[in-house]
Amino acid sequence: MDKIETFRAMVAKNPDNPLARFGLANELLKARRWAEAAEQLEAYLARYDDEGNGWGRLAEARAALGETDAAREALRKGIAASHRFGHPGMANELESRLEELE
Repeated sequence: MDKIETFRAMVAKNPDNPLARFGLANELLKARRWAEAAEQLEAYLARYDDEGNGWGRLAEARAALGETDAAREALRKGIAASHRFGHPGMANELESRLEELE
């Protein structure tokens, strides 16, 4: 069983497990399966108060799908979360990515 299938099984067993969803999304990103990754990241972010990284990954998937407005919105949310959790370095990185999209 590959990593994607392993994480799919974990999500199927416990759909509310944010770490399983995040792991699945990361593996889908690595496989360039952008739409599926975005779907899993949306589900993850709906259940977990992410510190910014998940929003950045969602922005990556949305940008790869050509959904620039959605990518910008994800980055804005990630910047806000990064500041809220005291991660100025992550906020700066996400701000740089946002500038590249504008």
